[in-house]
Amino acid sequence: MIKLCDIDPATDEKLPGNFSDKSGVGVHYASAFIKQLTVKLDDGTKVMCKRKGLKLMLRINKAKGEGLLRRLEHGPDVKNMLHKALEEAATDAGAQIEIRGKEVYLQPPAE
Repeated sequence: MIKLCDIDPATDEKLPGNFSDKSGVGVHYASAFIKQLTVKLDDGTKVMCKRKGLKLMLRINKAKGEGLLRRLEHGPDVKNMLHKALEEAATDAGAQIEIRGKEVYLQPPAE
């Protein structure tokens, strides 16, 4: 696994308890979190993550995957919903992603 990034502690300020969010799934927190996942790694791997509505789109080089923020399945914890959606998108792209504390690790897909 490759360390993708460190999560900025200020991201927690966007959690629904601290920030006005009527979505029920913490879209402001999700946007702030995934913004940090758009990076180019030392080995040349390009990682990009975007949110459109409740859908997360993850791209690792040419591999693409999608995940949904599912409140009924993984809620009501906003962090858990986001982590599960990222895992779903990574699996869809043939990769694996892990969030360990304030760090994100990636196992890129085999090319």
